Formats: sequence, structure tokens, C-alpha cells
Amino acid sequence: MRLAFLFPGQGSQYVGMGRALGDAVPPARETLAEADAALGRPLTALCFEGPEEDLRITWNTQPAILTASVACLRALRAAGAPEPLFCAGHSLGEYSALVAAGALDFADALRIVEQRGRFMQEAVPLGTGVMHAVLGLDADAVTAVCAAVSREGQVVELANDNCPGQVVISGHTAAVEEASRRLKEAGAKRAVPLPVSAPFHCSLMAPAGERLAGVLANAAVAPPRIPVVANVDAQPNRDAARVRALLVRQMSSPVRWQECVKALAAEGVDTFVEVGPGKVLSGLVKRIVPSAAIYNVEDPASLDAFLAAAGSTR
Repeated sequence: MRLAFLFPGQGSQYVGMGRALGDAVPPARETLAEADAALGRPLTALCFEGPEEDLRITWNTQPAILTASVACLRALRAAGAPEPLFCAGHSLGEYSALVAAGALDFADALRIVEQRGRFMQEAVPLGTGVMHAVLGLDADAVTAVCAAVSREGQVVELANDNCPGQVVISGHTAAVEEASRRLKEAGAKRAVPLPVSAPFHCSLMAPAGERLAGVLANAAVAPPRIPVVANVDAQPNRDAARVRALLVRQMSSPVRWQECVKALAAEGVDTFVEVGPGKVLSGLVKRIVPSAAIYNVEDPASLDAFLAAAGSTR
């Protein structure tokens, strides 16, 4: 078993996440309490009880998913699960991966992503930017159409290359809508608006990246003990000096998730474990590397299923 841990990003949250594992596994429960103390607010109550509309607010969502993911990670480690050869995370999930790799302290990461969420929301006035999922075309075709549509004051760019036939575009509302129309004419099966409050992972997020750089400059970053495959370049990184720059670039660069997973497979990874809420990444990996063994860990039942497959028990 050549193992990689994958950590989910925004969109994987749900009311109730982390509760069952916290009830069953002391290290997970301690992680939830640590998050509340680090942020000085009852984040876990929001995770457990909602309301859902508050959990969807970006500066709540990001630390909430990070907390649920690290709780799952610590439950795995407490049970003696094998350590991964690599880690990776989708957008926000890269912070969870860096915590798993020992590059970022959990409490520091919580405070960083809370601010990251605020910076992302404040970078573009509400209602002026959107994101659309485009189904049925590859990233190169989508990039070409975005380049043809985009102009000064009307930006549309590739934001996520998630898996074969599933990409996301991001930018000003009118430009994204025009690109979506042209992409459907070019053969896309669908172009679907996403329920997000800002146009993430495009050049409109550059001001947020600049603000984040100031926060990261004062954060302690250690060399990752486990290589973390970065969203920006889809390359494994063990260099502490590169972590900050990669996280800043990530804000306005596309998430190259398909390339990240292919890079892991090229390193010989044959087993992927999604550590945290939901199964979004598990579905993407299945389409990118159909031969891989794929597990997720988000509650006691899924934890026990992976431990059994790995030859461990809790």
C-alpha cells in the first residue's frame, strides 16, 4: 500500500461534520476543543448544529473544514494507521495537508485560514463575480475560450481542473456567462453556476493574495516531513521556504487537481484516503486514476473501514 492523504476544500462542509468522530475518539474531540480555543469562538457548535447558511460563510467554512479534517487525521494517527508517503489538498485543503506534514501548527493554520476567507470575500464586491462548473470539455479547450472572452475589466479564467471533463471557470459575472455560452457552443455538456460568494482562484483574487502574504510572513513554517503536492505546480514540496509563496500564488492561480493526482500516481501511489468531510475528492480520484484504491475517513464507520483495509484496528 503506497499511500497518499488528500484533504477536502470549500464545498465539502455539512452540518454535523466531526460530531460522531469527536464523540467516539478522544484525540478528535480534543482537536475540536483546540479549534474553539484558538479562534476564541464556538466553531464546533457551528459545525455540529449550523445553521447551514452560517457554515457556508467563507470565513466560517474554511476553519471549520480544516478542523474537521485535522480531527479525522488525528483519529487515524491515534489508531496507528500507516503514515502517507505524500499529502495534498484541494485549495483550502492544502492547509490541512501542511498541518498533516508538520509544516504548519494547527492553531496557526486556523487563524490563517479564517483571515484567508475574509480576504477572499472582500477582494471582489458581492455580486460582481461568479464561478461556473463546465462539464464535458478539457482544460485546454476551456482555457482557450476564456482567453478569447477575457478583456480588461471583464476577466474570466480557468479556476479548477478537477478531473477529466470537469473544470471550473471564475471571474466577472458577465465574462463568465459569455464564456459559458461559448463553451456550450463548443461542445460542453453543461455550464453550471456554483453556489459561492466570490470568484476564487482567478486574478481577481490578487489583492487577497497580497493581504495573505502579510499574514504568512509572520507565520512559523517548518519543512514538511511529508512531501505536499502543491495546487499551483502539482509538484511535491518539502522546502519550508517555498510554502508561503505557493500559498500566496494559490489564491489567484488555478487548482491543478487533476495534475496533482496524476503526479501522485506517477510517484507510485496506489491508495488514496480522503481525510475530512465528504467524498468529493474520492469521486474525482476515481475518474483520474480508475485503478486506485480509494477510501474516505470522516466518521467512526469510515475510519474503521480504512483501518481494516490497512491491517490496523482502533
